[in-house]
Amino acid sequence: MSFEGGGCEIPIRPPDLSLHGMFVNTSTHFPEGAIVNLRFRLTHSNLEVQTRGEVRYCLPGIGIGVEFVGLGAEAGRAIEKELKAFSRPRHLKK
Repeated sequence: MSFEGGGCEIPIRPPDLSLHGMFVNTSTHFPEGAIVNLRFRLTHSNLEVQTRGEVRYCLPGIGIGVEFVGLGAEAGRAIEKELKAFSRPRHLKK
């Protein structure tokens, strides 16, 4: 992730992903409304997603909530499949 207009890249491990955005753990402060460039790889499909996001809220020292801006159709479908794959109930063998 990088702040638009700034050259420094910040590694991220997004713990919470949705079709519309994500929460990113980071101790870096980003003001609400800031535009960030995001790049992350989906676990299930191994697709790399690159998009812009707008910071919607910041929890100082914890992370930021980011809404995707201009997410491509292919990336949106891949995220939707990813979310469905990880939300399926897993049956335990007896």
